[in-house]
Amino acid sequence: MDDKGQATPADGDLVAEDGKIAVPDHVAAAVRTLLRWAGDDPAREGLVDTPKRVARAWKEYCAGYGEDPGVHLSRVFEEVGGYDEIVLLKDIPFQSHCEHHMAPIIGKAHIAYLPRNHVVGISKLARVLHGYARRLQVQERLTAEVADCIWNGLKPLGVAVVIEASHACMTARGVRTSGVTMVTSRMMGVFRDDDRSRKEVLSLMGLA
Repeated sequence: MDDKGQATPADGDLVAEDGKIAVPDHVAAAVRTLLRWAGDDPAREGLVDTPKRVARAWKEYCAGYGEDPGVHLSRVFEEVGGYDEIVLLKDIPFQSHCEHHMAPIIGKAHIAYLPRNHVVGISKLARVLHGYARRLQVQERLTAEVADCIWNGLKPLGVAVVIEASHACMTARGVRTSGVTMVTSRMMGVFRDDDRSRKEVLSLMGLA
C-alpha cells in the first residue's frame, strides 16, 4: 500500500471494476476466513464476491477516518440580521459501528449552538456528525467529539449535542434486548452553566 493507505499493484489487488475500490488479496482473504470460521463455505456461489463487497462496504462505513470534520466549519456567515438566538438542527439520522463488536449503531442527533457573532451553513452540522460517525465508535465519544468540534470551530456562546441511538451489539446479540434507546448528551458554555438556557434548548429538541 502507498503512504495514504491506498492499494497498489504490489499488494496483489483483486481486479476491480471501473469506479470501484481495488481490494487487496489479504483483505479479501481475511473476510473469507471469517466466513469459513462462522460455518459457511466462502467458495459457494452466493459468497464468491462477498469478500470484495464487505471490504468496500467497510471502506464506506469508515470513510470518516479520511477526513477532518472540522473543515466543514471553516466558512461562516456574519450577515445574519442581528440574529443571536439558538440555532438547532434536530433529528439528524446517522449510522455508525461500535468499536467493540463492529455492530451497527443507528440513531438520530440533535445539534444546537448559540452563535457569538457568526453562523455556519446548517448542512455543515450534519457533515460534522457524519464525519465522526463514519468511524468505529462508542456513543459517548461520538457525542463529545461532535460537541467539541463545534465548540472549537465556531467558538459560540454554547453548544448542546444530544444523541439517541439503538445498538445492534445489544439488540442482535448478547442480551438481545430490542426497543432500547441509549441517550447521551454534552452541554458546553451557557447550556452547561445556565439552567434556563439548558432547559430552553432541551425544550426545542423536544426532550423537556
